[in-house]
Order: sequence, then C-alpha cells, then structure tokens
Amino acid sequence: MTAPTPPAPPFRDPAAPVPERVDDLLSRLTLDEKIGFLHQFTPGVERLGVAPFRTGQEALHGVAWMGPATVFPQAVGLGATWNEDLVRRVGEAVSAEVRAMRARDDRVGLNVWSPTVNLLRHPLWGRGEEGYSEDPRLTSAIATAYTRGLRGSHPTYWRTAPVLKHWLAHNNETDRDTASSSVRPRVLHEYDLRAFRETVEAGAVAGVMPAYNLVNGRPNHVSPYLRSQLRAWTDQELLVCSDAGAPSNLVDSEHYFDTHEEATAAALKAGVDSFTDHGTDAAPITARVRGALERGLLTEADIDTAVRRQLSVRFRLGEFDGYEEAGAFDTPEHRALAQEAAEQAVVLLKNERGLLPLAPGRRLAVVGLLADECKLDWYSGTLIHRSTPLEGLYERFGAERVEFAEGVDRIRLRTAAGTFLHVPPAGDDTPAPAAEGALDPALLAGRTDLPPLTTDATGTELALVDWGEGVLTLRAPDGRYLSAAEDGYLRASADQPGGWVVRETFRLEPHGDGHLLRHLGTGHHVSVTAEGVKVAATGGEIFEPVVAERGEEAVARAAARADVVLVVAGNDPHINGRETEDRTTLRLPAHQERLLRAARDTNPDTVLALVCAYPYAVDTEPLPAVLWTAHGGQAAGTALARVLAGDVSPAGRLPQTWYADDRDLPDLLDYDVIGARQTYLYFEGTPLFPFGHGLSYASFGYTDLSATVGTGSVRVSCTVTNTGDVTADEVAQLYTRAEDPSVPRPRRELLAHRRLTLAPGAAAEVSFDVPLSAFGYWDVAHGRWRLAPGRYALLVGASSADVRLRATVALDGEPAAPRPVRERGLDAADFDEQSGTEIVDRTKEAGDAVTPAAGKSGELLFRDCDFGTGVTSVTVAVAGEGVVEVSLAGGAGGPVRAVLATGTPTPGPYDYVSLVTGLAAEGVHDLRIGLRGPVRLARVGFSG
Repeated sequence: MTAPTPPAPPFRDPAAPVPERVDDLLSRLTLDEKIGFLHQFTPGVERLGVAPFRTGQEALHGVAWMGPATVFPQAVGLGATWNEDLVRRVGEAVSAEVRAMRARDDRVGLNVWSPTVNLLRHPLWGRGEEGYSEDPRLTSAIATAYTRGLRGSHPTYWRTAPVLKHWLAHNNETDRDTASSSVRPRVLHEYDLRAFRETVEAGAVAGVMPAYNLVNGRPNHVSPYLRSQLRAWTDQELLVCSDAGAPSNLVDSEHYFDTHEEATAAALKAGVDSFTDHGTDAAPITARVRGALERGLLTEADIDTAVRRQLSVRFRLGEFDGYEEAGAFDTPEHRALAQEAAEQAVVLLKNERGLLPLAPGRRLAVVGLLADECKLDWYSGTLIHRSTPLEGLYERFGAERVEFAEGVDRIRLRTAAGTFLHVPPAGDDTPAPAAEGALDPALLAGRTDLPPLTTDATGTELALVDWGEGVLTLRAPDGRYLSAAEDGYLRASADQPGGWVVRETFRLEPHGDGHLLRHLGTGHHVSVTAEGVKVAATGGEIFEPVVAERGEEAVARAAARADVVLVVAGNDPHINGRETEDRTTLRLPAHQERLLRAARDTNPDTVLALVCAYPYAVDTEPLPAVLWTAHGGQAAGTALARVLAGDVSPAGRLPQTWYADDRDLPDLLDYDVIGARQTYLYFEGTPLFPFGHGLSYASFGYTDLSATVGTGSVRVSCTVTNTGDVTADEVAQLYTRAEDPSVPRPRRELLAHRRLTLAPGAAAEVSFDVPLSAFGYWDVAHGRWRLAPGRYALLVGASSADVRLRATVALDGEPAAPRPVRERGLDAADFDEQSGTEIVDRTKEAGDAVTPAAGKSGELLFRDCDFGTGVTSVTVAVAGEGVVEVSLAGGAGGPVRAVLATGTPTPGPYDYVSLVTGLAAEGVHDLRIGLRGPVRLARVGFSG
C-alpha cells in the first residue's frame, strides 16, 4: 500500500486568514532560522519548502541594477507631471518588468525599495532627483499613485511590495550618517510625517526604510516614531528595512551605542525588521542578535515580531501559494509610456514673442554639453533604447536643418618634458565586460582590458568639460572618458562618468608654471611612468593645457548660421550633486554659462533647455524661451523635440520653488521650514519661478468658482476653458490660506490639483472635495491637530502665484485655548518660537529635549500659558551644565523672574536632575525661557 500523503500544513492553505498562516509558519521555525530571517539575504528553510528571500530591489524610475530595463524619467520629473494616473501606469509597468525579470533571474527581488518620499525642502540636496516635490500633499499624491502601480491590481496578491524611503527628515548628504535634523513638532507633523502618512494610509505600502541621519539627536534606525506614528497609521504589518550599513553606523560612526549587540537590539525593538548590512554576509548581524539574546537585551518574542512582519509581506506576494505573474518587459506599451511620461514632464518656464513652438522651415543650432546626452543616474537601469535631444531633433526636423556644437574645450596636455598625453588605439571594439545584474554596482571595478595612456610627441586631443567648481572630465576622440581603474593606470575606458566612487573626474591645480592633474576618485595626482600614465600617492606630473578650441567658439559659429539656437544645459547626475554629495550653489557651472552667453550674444533667438535633476538660478531676462525637464529616461530626446515642434503642448509644472539666488536659501541643515521661511509655503522673497509654475502653447480661462462648506468637507468647483487654438493639458491648482491666523501659517498651501486635457474651445468643470482636516495645523499647546475657526481663502489657478479665482469660506472649528501649564507643565520642545536652539534626544529610547546650538544662547517662547489662580514655584528637568532663565510676557529684554542653575554638570546627557525655585504667576501670560551654556532642558513644571 502507498502511504497517504500528509496534509499540507496550515500555512500552505490559501483559504486560511493570512495572520493565522503567518503564525503557523512562524511556529515551525527554529530560533536559529528566525534569526537568519533578520538579515537582508534571508536563507531558505528546505525542510519547510521555504525559499530564500531578499529584501531590496531598486525601482525608483524603472528596474535598477539588474541590467537592461525600461528607463522612465527621474522621480522629480514624474513629480513634475502632476499626473497621478500617469504615474500609476508607470508603477504598473515597472512592477511588470520586475516580475518578468525575476522569471529569468531569481536574484531580482519583489520587495522594491521605492518610492522616495523625502520632501525637496532644499534645492541643494544632492538626492533631490529622487524625490517628487517640496510639497507634502503633491509628494503623497504622486507616491501613492506609484505604490498602487507597484502593488498591482490583483485583489489578493501584490505584484511587488513597495518600501518608502527614507524615514525621516532627510535632506542632506553632508555628514548624512552623523548630522541631526532638528525638527520641531509642528514641522514634524505638518511637513515631514505628512507625506509618509498619507501614502501609508492609502494602503499600497509594504514598509519603510529609515534614513541614515538622526532626528532630534536620535538615529532614525531607533526612531520611536516607527512605533508611535508609522505603525499607528495602518492595520497592515509593515516591514521596516534598514538602509545599507546603517545598523553598524549606530556604533561605528554615530557612537550612539557602545556595542553592536546593544545597537542591534535597540533597532530591532524600535521596529527595524530587516538588517541591510555587510552585503550578502549575514554572519555579523546574526552573531550580534545572538549576543543580544545572551545578554538579555532581546527576547525571542522580539525576534518573532520582526519575522512575522517579513512573512506577512511574503504571503501578500503570493510566495506560499505558488502565485506567479509572467510580467511584461520592454513592450511597445512600455516604450510608449516612457515617451508619454517624458513629454508630460517637460515644463515651459518662459516663452516670449511666440518663439515656441518652432516655426516650420527654420534652421536650428543645437548646442551644449547635454545636447547629445541621455544621462542616467545612480538608480537607473541599463538603457535598451536611447534618445538624446540631438537625436530627437534630427528625427523630427531632419538632420539637414539641424547643426550641432557640443561646446567642449578641446585641449592637449603637455608634460614637463614637452611630450603630450596620448590615448593609444583600443584595438578591436570589444565592448565592456557585462555588468548586468549587479546587485551592488558600487562593487564594479574599472576596466583593465584596454591599454593605459602613454605620452608621445603629438598627443591626443581631449574634450574637456568643467562641470563646476573645477571638476573636469576628459574624453578621448572615440567618445570614451579617461578613467582610473584599481591598478591605478589611466585609460580611455568609460562610456560615462559613474560608479559609487566616480573614477572619471579630475581637477587641474595650479603648480609653478603649470598644473598638477588630480584624480578626484583617489585623491592622487597623475604621473607619467615608463609603464604608462597612472595615478600615484606621491609625485605628480606638471602639465600645461594647450587649448585647440574653446567651446564657446564652436557654439558661436553654429549660432551665427541658425535661425534659432537651442542651448541644452544641465547636470551630470554623477557629478556635483548626487547621493553622498550635496550641491554648493544654484548657479549654472561657468563653462555652461560661457556657452549660453556665446549663443545669446550671437543670436537673440536663443532657447535654453535645462536638462537637470535640480533647480538652477539662471539669468533668464535676455532669453525669450526657457524649458526644464529632469533627465527624462530613454525617450527624453524624442519628448523634448516633440514639445519644441508643437506636437505636444507642454504642461509639466514645477514641483519645487526655483529660487533666484543662493542668498535666498537657508542653511542646508536648517530643517525648520516655518522659522526659516522655507519652500513656497513660507518663503517671502521673489522666486525665479514659483512652485506649480508652467506655461502652455494654449491659454486657459477660469470661471464660475463656487465653494460650499458641508459636513466634514468643503466642495470647491470651477470651470476651466481652453481659450487657445491647440489641444493642451492644464493643471488646475487649489490653494488655501488662513486669513487671520493666531500662529504662523503657510502663505498658501496646496489642497488639491487636477491635470486635464482640453481641445480648443472645450470647457470642463473641475471639482475638489477637501476634508476639513486639511485646513488644520498641529497645535503644540495641546499636542494634537486642531482646526482653528475663522476665514480661509480659497485660491484657484495655474500655479501658486498665478491665481485666477478667489473665494473665502468661514469654517467652524475649535477655539484656541491657553496652555494649562499649572496642571500639565511644558515639554521643552513644544515651543511656539525659538532662536539659537536645537532639539536633542531626551533619552535614547524616546522624548525630546532642547539645548542651545553650539556657541549660542537659546531662547524659547511659549504663548498663552495659563497659570490659573496662581503658582509659587517652577521646576525644570535638566541635564548637562548651565542656567535656565524664566521670564513672563514682554520681549526678549523682559525681566528675568527665576534663575535655575545646575551648579555641577550631571554625569551624562541623559542624567536629568530637577531644579526648583520660586516663581509667582497667575492668569495667562507668554512664557520665555533662556538657556545659557550646554544645558539640556526636557520639561518645565509649576506648582503652588
């Protein structure tokens, strides 16, 4: 007789509730197996038929790091479309390609680390290309659309499991793993948390990734907000995946914990479920977990909690039900969608004299360093298809009507001996070794299969580009960039600058009568040896650049022969602004300024097309037309050409403010958008171009505004009419402003938007239902959201500055109430205003304290403090060393009513003591607290 087949375990039963299936599988795992699940590369459990699993597949604007894939516009370009339906379809295409690629390569993961919802608070942030907008609502709308596309439409199974990056308040690459973002409660709730919250609440998010930085003195990988905020927003289990190497940073760079066992335990208990550390080697992490268990820092229940969250995601992906999707890869539909997205991302910033669209029959000069480039960024896939602006214009207008001048400086480098750098022939045209499926492209080495540079009597003419701040690239005549591989030799070997450490950038440094050539990737100078030209730690050849032609000379010649000049300028996503490197200025690099000036001075009909990941401060006054697009992926050139020709009317809108000058910017590390008057929400100056700005080849009229206050919402509607003569998209935008606020509120704040297509003469009603909660703010006096009663302006138009219709509604709300300080006291971080302070961690686990910023005295203002019938004493909880001064009402010069000094320093920053002194007060007063010296103030209480 044949033995009966044993019944399948309950976790294999698709009809059972997922939580029960997760618990069943969890109960079958040994402790060692569960510990193994805590690393990014989770091993399989053969006895249970459980396959290995990897968290983390980059998919920001297409599948990245796994070889050829459809490349869509950068995330900031998708943000510029203001089109949720489009972005959802992009997400669907990306997730379909993930499934298709996984079918042939099981290293492709289904847990995708995307999208990035960090707000574009500061335009100099190096990773601005990864975010969608400076506005939390627009960011959330676009991120929600993308996650819904990534999740897929199956009622039960998720196509991929999206993880939002990077939790929380992360906008600086400078000291990114040691810098602390000081985030006051209002900014935390109204700005930084909002984009995450609204996206998570939409229901298509599988988890988040904490950022490298600290918030209020505490690393994000032990953030109490993971528990108190994130997990409170949804009933779904969310998988929190660490950023790469961040668990080790808790000890190694941040020195927040003394041992890795303590750090690992703290991160796990705070809510980190999967540890991305030491690449594919799980041994260090699993050893730390075992050590933490042995020391009693963790329990098996803590481990179960984390493993349960991972398993929950895997069940949603259909792993234990044999669910598979064939997916789709590089289909005609995906190619068309990439072009549609690139077209919709183009923003027309200026268009005078009707220069655009280009009139038929005109001769065009296409010039600039980006004119024949299709740049990729760190999170791009490998191009299958490629379209540069030049190629797109050739295709659209015909090569005979388009002249090209790149604008590089053409030089030879002469040595002290009188010889010149020489690029030897590469021999056959053997392509570069395949780099498909590089799980970590940072580990890819430079090529060593080509001959190193030498010197000879005539040398090789090189194309030099200065990308700003003296950062140069040098390109050989065959189009390959000079690069230094790990053996130190210089070769013409790279198709583009790139890599985690860019090996294709140099700097010419004046030295005596010539220049040293420093290779920036290694920091070493270039030397000439008998074996070839190489970079070396010592020595360095003295070079004299011999210029054959300046770039502006070629540009001027082409411009003189053309009816219209198109200058294509911008950035290389791997240079002067990228992950690990913030920008230092808004200015366009001097090399590109020279080219723009040469074109403009030669031909007044000069159009500037900025192809870049970031805003620039450019003098647009002499230019009749200006456009911007982010690096637009595989169809970027075709899309730009179609917009210039008028085949498509541009309708992209700026997702962030374009400031006119560096002087308009706050410090990069100043995260107080309210106090520092940052973003369009609070900025009081005149921007170069405002948030939401973008022109069209059509014109639009706005009429018939109505606003009705209902139960729980305000309904706003208007009619938008295409009054032009071409079919075009318009983006109707609704903003609000509190008319008589009692606290600083945004000058205007986006409530909703709608992108719609209208034929000439066509009209459409646009309606928005805005929940009353959207008009609220975080009331620090009572630690909760509050809708203040009063009048609110409703502003409808084509941008934050181009308001066409206005109405005012009166909203009922909760009247302001004074702070009941006698009963509840004050948390120091709940101030209304401050100067000279920063928020720090009260303990390593939770809570905030306030301390003076380095070298400053701190001032805190708490408005409308109710002392009731009277108090006679004040108590402060402080750590460190210093003085706390308390005064009532009046300005900063008001009399100090109480002084509390620590006397001797406390043993450590978390060793708080209570200081008490007399203070007589009754009724309602503003309370001002001064902090002198390195003292940490956690709390203030009153009694008597």
